[in-house]
Amino acid sequence: MGAHAHGWWIVLHLVLFVFWLGGDLGVFYSSRYVLDPASGPQARTVALRIMSGLDLAPKICLVLFLPSGVTLMALEPHGAELFGVRLFPFWSVLLVWAFALGWLALTVADHRTHGRFPLVRRADWAIRLTLVTVIACSAAYTLVADRPFGVETNPRWLGAKLALYALAIAAGLGIRLRLRAFGPAFAALGASGSTPEVERTLRGSVNGCLPYVWAIWGSVLAAAVLGVLKPGATL
Repeated sequence: MGAHAHGWWIVLHLVLFVFWLGGDLGVFYSSRYVLDPASGPQARTVALRIMSGLDLAPKICLVLFLPSGVTLMALEPHGAELFGVRLFPFWSVLLVWAFALGWLALTVADHRTHGRFPLVRRADWAIRLTLVTVIACSAAYTLVADRPFGVETNPRWLGAKLALYALAIAAGLGIRLRLRAFGPAFAALGASGSTPEVERTLRGSVNGCLPYVWAIWGSVLAAAVLGVLKPGATL
């Protein structure tokens, strides 16, 4: 068939998977140096800057995963319908992209300012909570309905993929909650040096994120498998 628009969007979707997981692995690896008491404060600060820089890639991928996925659904030849109307016509795909780019701007701004603007952080938080709810409900409907959104090709794999995306977003919120004590503890490390209390807080904050990190890794890998294999789908 050669190169075609649908194929290029699939490539973009797969690239987002790769950078999402790869960036997260880099964040995890550099966090081990941030927690190493044997390293000096300057070395740990450098490791933290590397960790923060790497963390931006997964955040960008998480956001762009939404519009790229919607674009793929709009290009599917079987196209979902709701009440007899195509679910993702051209104009609605553009709206999703506009929304995602606005969300991406909030995400990048919050990342670079490290939460110094509470309104930006609250807006980003509200978007993520809303998306978790909407996507989870859509996933549940797709998994249980006989012909979800008028589609007759058994798209339950897509319902599972949506559920995994919602789980990844929710896990990211869990990481934010666990890291609330990290900033003040690291500031205390720079100001007064290492103490048992400071080290305990740093380890507790970062290591407390591990279940959420594993949930994201598992979700990303499983979603990639579902998207490529489409188990149970019919023509």
